[in-house]
Amino acid sequence: METFWETHKTSLIAAAVAVVAVLSSIVVVPETEQAVIIQAGRPDRVANRFAPDRPYGETGAGIVFRVPFYERVERIDKRVLSVDMEPQTVLSTDQLRLNVDAYARYRIIDPVKMVQTAGTLATVDSQLAQILSSVVRQELGRRSFSALLAAERGSTMANIRTKLDAQARKYGAQVIDVRIKRADLPDGTPLESAFRRMQSARQQEAATLRAQGQKNGQIIRAEAEAQAAKIYAAAYGKDPQFYDFYRAMQSYDTTFAADSKSSTTIILSPENEYLKQFRGNR
Repeated sequence: METFWETHKTSLIAAAVAVVAVLSSIVVVPETEQAVIIQAGRPDRVANRFAPDRPYGETGAGIVFRVPFYERVERIDKRVLSVDMEPQTVLSTDQLRLNVDAYARYRIIDPVKMVQTAGTLATVDSQLAQILSSVVRQELGRRSFSALLAAERGSTMANIRTKLDAQARKYGAQVIDVRIKRADLPDGTPLESAFRRMQSARQQEAATLRAQGQKNGQIIRAEAEAQAAKIYAAAYGKDPQFYDFYRAMQSYDTTFAADSKSSTTIILSPENEYLKQFRGNR
């Protein structure tokens, strides 16, 4: 064995070096990653670059070759990523302090620019978290607390996403969505004061609606009574005797009804004009 080693030592070392070089030159890039091959600190090419709507198997993932010790590989996650901002206090336009917590979802669409401007994905996360905090503070500081509880909240989130996306493009990233996890008043007096104002506003709105309903009801009743009077007048013009009889029957029903809640006793003379319909108009 020693003789074999002494005889083929050079060849064995050369073969070992070749094997190590070949293994070092092979890089496996999965579907979930994109790899930037960097030569002497400069991005040279990208393997498995992100492309929208490209099916699996056609993205360029798999085995990639590099020059050992001369080229290095920067792996970048190809999936949708998220970044959380640090919870902070924001002052709204109605001078209320809000405890705000938000997050954003993004992906790297230009890995070369990301490597050139940020270097690593961790740096991108850190920069986007700071930018998200600044944009959220600016945008929410321009609105009242009640606006965050109404439909206007949707436009607020769209504005935040647009501004954050414009900054993220500098790092080769695309912001997909921004969401506020919470925007609450701090416990104590501010929260109770806000609840009282909201309750008062809802009570005023309810009173306004009730007043409007009463007004509309009076208008409808007045129109109905006018229409009824018109119909009665038309009926009287066609048959005055039947009209007198009909109105008398309505009056008798109201006055002498068995289920009447009134305990009043009425004493009338048989010759009273009110009872003429009982006498057959004699």
